[in-house]
This record gives sequence, C-alpha cells and structure tokens, in this order.
Amino acid sequence: MKKFDLNSIIAVVGSGAMGTGIAQVAATAGHKVLVFDNNKQSMDKSSASLKKILARLVEKDRMTQSKVDGIIERITYCHNIEDLSKASLIIEAIVENLEVKKNLFGHLELMVDDDAILATNTSSLSIASICAACSKPERVIGIHFFNPAPLMPLVEIIPAVQTSGTTLVEARNLIDSWGKTTVSAKDTPGFIVNRVARPFYGEALRILEEGIADVPTIDWAVKEIGKFRMGPFELMDYIGNDVNYAVTETVFKEFYYDPRYRPAFTQKRMVEAGWLGRKTGRGYYDYSEDAENQEPTKDKKLGNYIVNRILLMLINEAADALYLNISTRDGIDLAMTKGVNYPKGLLKWADELGVENVLKQIQELQDFYGEDRYRPSALLKNMVKEKSCFYPEIIMNN
Repeated sequence: MKKFDLNSIIAVVGSGAMGTGIAQVAATAGHKVLVFDNNKQSMDKSSASLKKILARLVEKDRMTQSKVDGIIERITYCHNIEDLSKASLIIEAIVENLEVKKNLFGHLELMVDDDAILATNTSSLSIASICAACSKPERVIGIHFFNPAPLMPLVEIIPAVQTSGTTLVEARNLIDSWGKTTVSAKDTPGFIVNRVARPFYGEALRILEEGIADVPTIDWAVKEIGKFRMGPFELMDYIGNDVNYAVTETVFKEFYYDPRYRPAFTQKRMVEAGWLGRKTGRGYYDYSEDAENQEPTKDKKLGNYIVNRILLMLINEAADALYLNISTRDGIDLAMTKGVNYPKGLLKWADELGVENVLKQIQELQDFYGEDRYRPSALLKNMVKEKSCFYPEIIMNN
C-alpha cells in the first residue's frame, strides 16, 4: 500500500457539517478533495457555508485571501459517485445507519484502486461490521473527527479486527500530517470520547429528573465550578438533541443494555417534541428572538454536589475504558481534553481527588440507589487495594 503525499486525492462522501469540515481540513493541508452527496441541495449548502467560513477567517486576519482561494480551488463537488474512483482515501461522513454505511462501502470498494483506504467517520457504530461489507476489509478503518472538524484537534483512529497494521499506520500518519492530534482506540461502542462522555449528559439528566437542580443551574455549576467550557444541556443543544440521543441509544444497545448507558426519558421527549436545540430554535433553552431563559440558582454547595457527582461518573467510565484496554492512560486523557475540551484529563483528575476517595463516593452512590448504573470500575477497586494511582511519576516528582 502506497504512502500518502500531496498528490494523493482525498474524497469525502457526505456534505453535511462534518463532511464539509473534513473536506476543509484536507484541502487546507494541500490535497485535492472530492466531495460527493446524493443530495445536490446539501452540496450547494456545503459550498456556500465553506466559502462563508473561509471569508470570515480572512476578515479576522486568520488566513490570507490567496490561501482561501487555494483551498476553494482544491475542493470539487461531484454529482456522480464514480468520480471518486481515483481517490487514495475516501472518508464517509453520512447518516449514522449501519446498513446504509455497509451498502456504501460495498459500492465504494468496487470503484477504487486496490491500494485505496476506505474510512468511516462514525461516532459509535462497529467498524468491524462496516469492514465486513467489503471483500478487502483490511483496508477499512475508522477515522473519527470531532465537530467542528477544522477547529477540534482530536481524531480517533479505530482499527477493526480486520484492519491491517499498514492501513492503521498510514491512516494515522496522514491525519497527523494534517496537524491533528490522533489517538488509537479499540473498536468498541462509542470508542473513547463518546463512551467516556456519556455520564456528562446522563448524570446531568438524572440530576434534573430527580429535581435536585434545573437546567441552567446544572450548566452554571459545571462551567463555573467544574471549569468545563460548556454545560451538558448547552452542549446537547449545540450537538442536536436528536444526534446526542441517537448516540446514547446506540451505545446502550451495543453494550447489551448495560444500565450505565441507559438513555433518559427527558432526552426522548425532547426529540419527540422536535426540540432539537439550536438548529430548531428550541431545546433545553429557547433560542428565539427576545426569549427569556430562566436564571441559574448560584448556590455553591449545590453546585459542588452537581459537579462532583458528574465528575465521579466520568472518572469511573474513564477508569473502565483503561481497564478494558480501549486506549492507553495518556490516550484516554488526551482524547477527553482535545476531543471535548475537558479542563483536565479524567485519570489525572482522579489522582488529584484521590482514587480511594473517588471509589468511596461511587460506592456510596451505588449503595444509596441500589442500581448497577453506579457500579464502580474493577480498576478503581484494584488500585485502592494496591494503594496505586494513575500517574505515579507525577506523584513521585512532587
């Protein structure tokens, strides 16, 4: 399999926000980029959106007009999928539906050269299942960007059991060359970020449903006290409540309905109501003109309780991801800081709080609720038993 260079053509299937962002990243790196979508309107919208974004960068002196002209010139919107046949890498960024993706990959592999790599940008679906749709599954891999792709530095690289070592190395080297931060993740539901981040939304929703605090108060606490960039409800509205709920449902189903990943009825009702967030003008907040949203209750004691409970569940999930070899210690912490802008790596945060203290509080939650949702990670139990920590080199140096 050949190595990539700037003569390598990159293709993107899907011209939504993610596909457009990936195309921008590849073209900015100097590649000729082909974009295909079976919806012409979507491609027209993508082209207009991209030009608007790039024009804004020029206005803000973040990019020169000549560089923007070069990026636009390198991107071609194709009306026939066969036009992608000369691509060295095709990245799929279409609807999160396994059968649709499998059908696409089965078609793509018949078009491209034998040494082309086929990648999916899925956020939660099985890479192995997508590979299985191809006669040469060894060249299929997961390359998961985060939205907005041009701004978010993290890209998860997910080899399936069928993916060859060469495909993994070449895909990762290419994305690294685009200036992205890559981490390798095991092909399990949600990979690193969408698995570990589930409690950020799930525990916030649980606190809301229990009536402990309202939406603006939870968001205020998480931002003001926890120092997260966005509150969970703000973030769900930004992502789209339909998208967030779909990922939650997928992870729950793929983990054989483990209670730890169970969706909330509140999420379901928001989707059923069509309150999808910013894109519909209404979600957990009202985005209509002159809307007056409720003010948070700025009670620090309550705020600390909210942040601590969400953080405990996040740490527990990160510890379990490490325990099950989803990625390395550094990979998990890097993924959460670079992929979703967490203020600290969760495993490093656990050391700061004290692993024994973290485990004790999680066990107290499990004892109180009697739910497997609060099942503590076996890794935390082992670490407390052995009196160890996640970053012994930092502890020793201090």
